[in-house]
Amino acid sequence: MTDTASYPLTWELDSLYPNPAQPEFTAILQDCKSALEALVERVAQLADAGNPEQDAALWADFLTDYQAATAELSGLFAFLECCCAEDAHNKQYQVLMGRLAGIRPLRENIETQLQLTLRELSAETIQQFCEQEPRLQEIRFFLEESKRGATLRLPKEQEILASELAVDGLHAWGRLYDRLSGDLKIQLMEKGELVERSPGQVQFDSPQRSIRENNFYAANKAWDTIADSCADALNHLSGTRLTLYKRLPVTDHLDAPLIYNRMQRRTLDTMWSVISERKQKLVRFLEKKAELLGLPRLCWYDLNAPLPLAGAESAELTYDRACELTVNSFAEFSSDLRDFAERSLRERWIEAENRAGKRQGGFCTTLPLKKQSRIFMTFTNSADSMSTLAHELGHAYHSYVLKDAPFVLSDYPMNLAETASTFAEAVLGEQRLKAAQTRDEELQILDGMLGDSVAFMMNIHTRFLFEDRFHQERASGELTPERFSELMLAAQQEAYMNALDDSGWNPSFWISKLHFYISELPFYNFPYTFGYLLSLGIYALADTFEDQSEFADKYRELLIATGCQLTEDAVAGTFGYDLSQAEFWNKSIDIIDRRVDRFLELADQAD
Repeated sequence: MTDTASYPLTWELDSLYPNPAQPEFTAILQDCKSALEALVERVAQLADAGNPEQDAALWADFLTDYQAATAELSGLFAFLECCCAEDAHNKQYQVLMGRLAGIRPLRENIETQLQLTLRELSAETIQQFCEQEPRLQEIRFFLEESKRGATLRLPKEQEILASELAVDGLHAWGRLYDRLSGDLKIQLMEKGELVERSPGQVQFDSPQRSIRENNFYAANKAWDTIADSCADALNHLSGTRLTLYKRLPVTDHLDAPLIYNRMQRRTLDTMWSVISERKQKLVRFLEKKAELLGLPRLCWYDLNAPLPLAGAESAELTYDRACELTVNSFAEFSSDLRDFAERSLRERWIEAENRAGKRQGGFCTTLPLKKQSRIFMTFTNSADSMSTLAHELGHAYHSYVLKDAPFVLSDYPMNLAETASTFAEAVLGEQRLKAAQTRDEELQILDGMLGDSVAFMMNIHTRFLFEDRFHQERASGELTPERFSELMLAAQQEAYMNALDDSGWNPSFWISKLHFYISELPFYNFPYTFGYLLSLGIYALADTFEDQSEFADKYRELLIATGCQLTEDAVAGTFGYDLSQAEFWNKSIDIIDRRVDRFLELADQAD
């Protein structure tokens, strides 16, 4: 690695699939649809194939073809998602995404029939099938997990109908939000001129408070113009789910996301309980940050403000430099992670250019048959953007580790996916901290790390409380935009322990936060916090290994286990933690407390 290394800012998509505008792409899409239609016919035969000695090969052949077709479908979705994200105004891409979404019910039909058939088989019969056929033994966890997943399935005909209706119902509301947010323009004053920016281009980390404040109010003014439509989307997303839950053997709206994340209720409850008990030290961090910024208390738009530190690095962080720092930091953990990151950057798996017309946010998506991933983000020459890069590379590394696993065992729950991404951030953060040369530089890095702690333990907690409560109220009827804002304000004040200025909250946050509108998954929030605290605890274990390569190997074992074990089992089987007990979560937060103590110590030192 040299200081003159240059990394591409834009990704390469042409090697993945033909351009969506070309007939070759349409042909691939049609072939995928035909393969799934054939599997719909074949899956029905499995209901009468319950004899392990006679039918094991039939099951294995079907599941082999099922994996091939669904892996192709997953890759097509990933590819079109990339196309739509880099060109948010391209109507043709949006039409094709809608067409591809129309194929989704075929896959869901197959999954439904498969799960319902497995629901009727005893655990002993499934074991006998696996003993008869090595291909089934290899994916035994998938069979057992599919049987468990049948808890969230309606009777066959109802489930198939619900899946078909979701294209123009549940998932259509998510696509509506994508279009609304993609088309949104925010008017800002820059150098005396009024300019339009997409949401992803608006920064809230300027050192000038007037800019942060103006950007905040300008953005909210724009978001408020679509508040009514967003309220409709939220009402109907949650309303549809609640209607389905009434007909399923679930206790409440949290059962489904817990099943999706393969985790137990007591693990979630324990995590939030420990967080609530131990937030006070983060409040001290926020108070000290306000003091350093010369403010009585922080406002929402101050949370990501840089500290006024004369001795900290003041030059803009270029993309090349961010890539170098990230790769070099990964090298301190393992050569495997370093080499993977270098390859991803060099082979143009990453879209990071800051330009108009892109969708907001960032993501990592994987194309299973290509054994590649693509990362979408907007690099804004900041340490925060560098953390995002590391975060998404963590996701991509997770997929890379599982690239040779059977497709059905490469599907891991979101909470463990977020463990890999936040672990990569932790690797970057700790290496930067160790390399800090001055008080101000160390303060700056700690500010970023503790800002992450605030995000995961306060911001994400806000989202969880808000979503939990609006689901409770939605059971009695639709909510108005004003009520959504009231619930959001109350959730923020509780999650942040009233640490912000009385006039500094963000009641409109529910409009701008994409995660509430993801139709495939409810509660796209607590898995982030879970992954963050789990990654902290695991990273802390590195010091207990004399051979760091042994620790890196153990980490790989955990990532592999995420595809073939329940969450608690994956962690207990590799690192020995019982996630349902407070001890583990307290150990993770101990690390955060030590960082706060160091931050306060440095802040009180003379310059």
